[in-house]
Amino acid sequence: MSTTDDLTRDESREARTRSLSLLGTLLRPHQRLLTWSGVLVIASTAGQVAGPALVAATVDSALPALDAGRHGPLVTYGALLVVAAVVAGLANGAYVRAAAQISQAVLLELRRRVFRQTQRLSLEFHESYTSGRIISRQTSDLEALRELLDGGLTGVVSSVLSMVFTAVGLALIDWRSALVLAVAMVPAWLLTRWFQRRSQLFYRQQRTASARLIVKFVETMTGMRAVQAFRREATTEHDYDRFAEEYRQANLDTFSLNGRYQPGLVLIGNLTVVAALAYGGWRVFQGDLTVGVLVAALLYVKRFFQPIQQVGMFYNSFQSAAAALEKLSALLAEEPTVVEPATPVPLRTARGDVRLDHVTFRYPRGPVVLPDLDLHIPAGQTLALVGTTGAGKSTLAKLVTRFYDASSGHVRLDDVDVRDLATPDLRRAVVMVTQEAYLFSGSVRENIALGRPDATQAEIEAAARAVGAHGFITAMPDGYDTDVNKRGGRVSAGQRQLLSFARAFLANPAVLVLDEATSSLDIPGERLVQQGLKSLLAGRTAIIIAHRLSTVAGADRVLVMEHGRIIEDGTPAQLIAADGHYARLHNAWQDSLV
Repeated sequence: MSTTDDLTRDESREARTRSLSLLGTLLRPHQRLLTWSGVLVIASTAGQVAGPALVAATVDSALPALDAGRHGPLVTYGALLVVAAVVAGLANGAYVRAAAQISQAVLLELRRRVFRQTQRLSLEFHESYTSGRIISRQTSDLEALRELLDGGLTGVVSSVLSMVFTAVGLALIDWRSALVLAVAMVPAWLLTRWFQRRSQLFYRQQRTASARLIVKFVETMTGMRAVQAFRREATTEHDYDRFAEEYRQANLDTFSLNGRYQPGLVLIGNLTVVAALAYGGWRVFQGDLTVGVLVAALLYVKRFFQPIQQVGMFYNSFQSAAAALEKLSALLAEEPTVVEPATPVPLRTARGDVRLDHVTFRYPRGPVVLPDLDLHIPAGQTLALVGTTGAGKSTLAKLVTRFYDASSGHVRLDDVDVRDLATPDLRRAVVMVTQEAYLFSGSVRENIALGRPDATQAEIEAAARAVGAHGFITAMPDGYDTDVNKRGGRVSAGQRQLLSFARAFLANPAVLVLDEATSSLDIPGERLVQQGLKSLLAGRTAIIIAHRLSTVAGADRVLVMEHGRIIEDGTPAQLIAADGHYARLHNAWQDSLV
């Protein structure tokens, strides 16, 4: 066997072990309720299985006694039949409710864990793990588990116990009839094994097709602007139709398999009843079997094959849920690449002094982006980073904000390595504003107060006034209570950016990082934002990444980066006078304004 096959087998074994461990941790808090559920399902099954045996006793004992004028046995067995039916019904209802309690509690905890985990994982994970796959974990995968826990698991436990109790009951009243059932179990077992092997393949195909369809839908909706801008509707619709057709075919294959399995079991069950009736009738004729036992045996045989179908169908749900649980356990097993320090250094009031000492960085499985960077940004200085795409500007910003950790070297804030700072202290001291200026569903007030939920209305309005946003906010339908909708549907790009500036201003960080914060704005919008930017940058350390030199003009210092290295460093005036790379960029910008 090849090494690749060994690795695949080891990975599958590890995935199964991880999935079972996750399921165990989810069920452990409910051990008492699980035990009670076991008692209830045993009581329910026992009540159901007792019925045919009581029917046999009624036919063979109570009816002859009634013919002799004695009513007592018929009343007794009739009462026992009623008691058995009531016990079976009540216990089954209680069992279903208890099982539902367990399943919903497990699903709630799992949903919470998945959500907490996706927030806990580092930016590296979210940049490599598509949003469609994460949505699939929270929707279709959890739905597969819900189907298993809500109906399949409760049904199969009851079915298996029913089969066992039925076989035992049949063997106790007539072991020869039990042999007929045992012979019939051979083709039933072979058919079920064939069904299981095929369903494992088909259901895996179904889950894969479902995930592809969800991912394609999410990607298309997320990138709708690009789709419409480049007239790719026909192409995306063709791709979506292809994935939808694959999903439809996978479902049809599954239904077709069920359509062969269930009738096959019904046929085997009916033939077994015929065989048991023929054999039992012959024995009754010979005087070797009573009529009551024959009736009970037929009832047991008929009842035995009904749960087999449910067990077979459970395997479908089990395969789907097992694949989903493997994916969920793999997601929960992911570890953040940016980890909390074991003993964090407190930083209650940051000055904003930033230093990068011999920092090297490379993305996972990628080339070196920053080969050896030394940089000191004194507290209160506004530093602008310019350079071509891929020069390492955004990477530097991600290191300062600790969305990534340096491969080697140290990134320090106020002479403390950012790896040694607790995340709340670091996020309070360093804030990044990006070009997306993401606004969450909710009011303008809630969006501004994102970094300080306890801020008063006066503080929120003061932050908005400081960056020039108060005027357009009060002009909105409900002022600060206006719902901005997802992604700020009721505000323009410039207004969104001003709201993100107000959010940063209210957070009052010592270090502010602006990553292309004005690149998506038109000239009037940029001028509007520039006014708010002056208030935002005053009195704090700022790192500005921009292609537009209008944003850079007010910086204290400019760094020009190329291939992860600093090739020019100085004030804007010094670099323009030096007639180097920055000077050429400045001249090209001036020409564009003419």
